[in-house]
Amino acid sequence: MVTAILIPIICLYFFWLTRKERIENDRKWLETGNVRQEAVVTGEIKGITEEKQRFYYHRYIIVQSIKLQTSTRVITAIKTIPLIPDVEKDTFIVGVTVRLYGSWEGNRFLFNTWIIEKG
Repeated sequence: MVTAILIPIICLYFFWLTRKERIENDRKWLETGNVRQEAVVTGEIKGITEEKQRFYYHRYIIVQSIKLQTSTRVITAIKTIPLIPDVEKDTFIVGVTVRLYGSWEGNRFLFNTWIIEKG
């Protein structure tokens, strides 16, 4: 009698827990491209790499990594985009001077907004 009541309660609890975790991870996945814009970096693009990475089970992100030559040093700037069906990846061109808006995380610069510098 106890097992007839207890087992469905345990199953419902784990279903609720899993659903809550999935919703939280979906929210984090969609927010991967949102970066605080608290710093600006300007420089010339020296190299570009792009890769698809697994974020959570069947959720993927696109990571675009740029080697940027500033006036003082070469930095790595990273842009992440959640891979959704109607995603449009940014196209970067080597040799173009750009201005990136984002924030520092350790020695990497995370950005989500950029413009081409005229001049």
